[in-house]
Amino acid sequence: MNDLSPVIAADKAHVWHHLSQHKQYETIDPRVFVEGKGMRLWDATGREFLDGVSGGVWTVNVGYGRESIANAVRDQLIKLNYYAGAAGTVPGALFAEKLITKMPGMSRVYYSNSGSEANEKVYKMVRQISARHYGGKKWKILYRDRDYHGTTIATLATSGQDQRATAYGPFPEGFIRVPHCLEYRKQWDVENYGERAADAIEEVILREGPDTIGAIVLEPVTAGGGVITPPVGYWQRVQEICRKYDILLHIDEVVCGVGRTGTWFGYQHYGIEPDFVTMAKGVASGYAAISCTVTTERVFDMFKDAPEDGMSFFRDISTFGGCTSGPAAALENMRIIEDEGLLANTTAMGERTLANLNALAEKHKVIGDVRGKGLFCGAELVADRATKEPADEKKVQAVVADCLAQGVIIGATNRSIPGFNNTLCLSPALISTADDIDTLTNAIDGALTRVFG
Repeated sequence: MNDLSPVIAADKAHVWHHLSQHKQYETIDPRVFVEGKGMRLWDATGREFLDGVSGGVWTVNVGYGRESIANAVRDQLIKLNYYAGAAGTVPGALFAEKLITKMPGMSRVYYSNSGSEANEKVYKMVRQISARHYGGKKWKILYRDRDYHGTTIATLATSGQDQRATAYGPFPEGFIRVPHCLEYRKQWDVENYGERAADAIEEVILREGPDTIGAIVLEPVTAGGGVITPPVGYWQRVQEICRKYDILLHIDEVVCGVGRTGTWFGYQHYGIEPDFVTMAKGVASGYAAISCTVTTERVFDMFKDAPEDGMSFFRDISTFGGCTSGPAAALENMRIIEDEGLLANTTAMGERTLANLNALAEKHKVIGDVRGKGLFCGAELVADRATKEPADEKKVQAVVADCLAQGVIIGATNRSIPGFNNTLCLSPALISTADDIDTLTNAIDGALTRVFG
């Protein structure tokens, strides 16, 4: 199809886009992408873009146009496309086995089809464990300010990004917020900030009552809340607190998982031993829908050998968790990461990204802080470095728009945290080259000059 105007017209007339105010499309056409190859995208007008956000939401980890993944999915769909998760399938078994080899201490994989759903499965598991083993007492789940865990009502109840949850309450009870750990905006003027931020979690536990807390859900590196890397000492103390009060530790790797930070999973940088790990986006690099809720054998055993009282097994189903395309794509995705050395590349290119952003900070006073891990980096923009007053959000979005006009796609926190939607985000594919990274940061350089002077 050479003339794509009918496609644009159909999109404009009938598609309800995510996170979009459609009033704008009364005067402009929506952007429609038609092709991707490697790190590049082309839209319906023929314009080429360098994608610095892996599909808009940190997903296309191994880049566009991977024929081997498409072929793996095609071959599997012809052989067997689906069977409900109450039974097994070949790719489901093989990917679970492969995945567990990358996650020492974990042993069981529960399939569903989105990060929100994977996290909600954990919430249900925690509640059922409470009912079955603790007389219903350990039912509360802690979550952290600025973290994000999904779009369902229950996962929004654990959203530390208030603007995302606006208008969707009232929310179910039992979800309790703990303070963030962003040292750049630290709440306590202490030397060992990481330990102090973790101790704040213990304070909430003691306030609520340790015997009422079943789990805590945390991102290893906070994503949409501003690319927040944990301060020194934080995770070790969190682990100690969880063990002290018999609280299950749930690590949300929906963004950080499968190579994004330079290790298979973000938590593996910090010596954490979680009870649950959830993942989605990069598991199959967007070539098929898949998410995983991974548990320890200890957690799995809590659902065995119980009386036949309706709680003798995990009473849950995910319809599309039975699709075979997801694990088939995930197996090939993982092979590519291994065979092409993409974890090492992610580490090297992540270091280059941070170095480039720090160089920009020397030039542009509007950059207040640079942070990140692997190919997951952020630059927080401020109106004043001394006071750390956040930059005007409209100007932050103007930087994103300027980069787009240059043919470079970057991200930024947006409509998430009142007053603090001021962090530029870079999360290019794990196949990034030095030239790609330099192109991304050069675009930001020019945009900052034009927007902030």
